[in-house]
Amino acid sequence: MNHYETVFILTPVLSEAQMKEAVEKFKGVLTDNDATIVNEENWGLRKLAYPIQNKTTGFYTLIEFDGDPTLVRKLETAYRRDEKVLRFLTFRLDKYAAEYAAKRRNKKAAKQEAPAEEVAAAQEENINA
Repeated sequence: MNHYETVFILTPVLSEAQMKEAVEKFKGVLTDNDATIVNEENWGLRKLAYPIQNKTTGFYTLIEFDGDPTLVRKLETAYRRDEKVLRFLTFRLDKYAAEYAAKRRNKKAAKQEAPAEEVAAAQEENINA
């Protein structure tokens, strides 16, 4: 099992529900083929570096997963068959990239927990005051 990372760009004309449905479809392709999804990040609507199919923005999504090399071909075939996908890129992470990705995930998780702790501390101060 190798560690992979895939990023795909969905067309900006989709509604929020359609975008989530497309992401779930590709996650389903991964899980149906015995892949383990490690991380998923929705980067939201972003400006493209250059127009693709006369569109200047797109919904970016990143998925990290562990799986067999044959799975990548199936996933990319699913990307090619879906007209909602503007671009995609899938690559295998070496051990250094996998370590960096893990550090980035941990840092992001810690950053999300910190504001919750600050809110709890502020509420505690208000109660004590």
